[in-house]
Amino acid sequence: MNEKIFLTVENIKEVRVDKFLTENITNYTRSYIQKQIDQGNLFVNGKTVPARFKVKYGDKIEFYVAAPKEINIVPKEIELDIIYEDSDILIINKPQNMVVHPSAGHYDDTLVNALLFHVKDSLSGINGEIRPGIVHRIDKDTTGLLMVAKNDTAHVFLSELLKEHNIERKYEALVYGNIKEDYINIDKPIARNPKDRKKMAIVENGKRAITECRVIERFKNATHVELTLQTGRTHQIRVHLTSIGYPLLGDPLYGRTKHLFNLQTQMLHAGVLGFIHPTKKEFMRFTTKPHTEFLETITKLRKIQ
Repeated sequence: MNEKIFLTVENIKEVRVDKFLTENITNYTRSYIQKQIDQGNLFVNGKTVPARFKVKYGDKIEFYVAAPKEINIVPKEIELDIIYEDSDILIINKPQNMVVHPSAGHYDDTLVNALLFHVKDSLSGINGEIRPGIVHRIDKDTTGLLMVAKNDTAHVFLSELLKEHNIERKYEALVYGNIKEDYINIDKPIARNPKDRKKMAIVENGKRAITECRVIERFKNATHVELTLQTGRTHQIRVHLTSIGYPLLGDPLYGRTKHLFNLQTQMLHAGVLGFIHPTKKEFMRFTTKPHTEFLETITKLRKIQ
């Protein structure tokens, strides 16, 4: 059954309706509210309006929210490297070759299957379907820290932090080429590649994407870098690094056909995650070291200096 929400605008002069709803309905994200508005589920004074419509004092709002859609994801006992857990959040150190959400070819071996087994019913289900609380995703072959929300309030809070770029996310990567600059700020828009739908690309009218790149160590024909995400676009790091001529070692999609040391997976690790806790309102910061293959590759690179 759809949820019906009735509100009257009070104590404000004029504000966008999507912003007003986000501030007054705490169990849905702004992006989900905008999606419902786009589907014609919002009425102001009896008329449908777009998300940009500005409401004023005395306006009557009717907002209809689609009921969550049940999906059949089977819990499965898969070992998880849990860095931190409380009643609101989980911080997972995701291994290589693990898909986050079920998809074609991966129906019962994903992080979501493992989470459902571990926490049973204690996962958020916002955004219109029972989508166990992944706040942000990382690629199958990317290792490292991932944030999971255990209830809707935590999910909304963390999603808003992410949207406002108030979550610290740092990665370590090994790239081809010797980067001369100690620091590079990559500010290039990203969108779906018009020639290959499996890939993203630098596209003039794409969404703005910003990646900060700092050199950690230089080798003869590769560089160890730290990357700070200011935005979170799909494949952002991989696309940005390739666009400036320094693709990831082992990247099967954006890198070379044959890789150094016969690497089969990309050398990319999400090593730092920092954010304000949704309930405690305290800043928390987690760190993990890169996986064994990443560290072994560094050792090999040092030997061919």
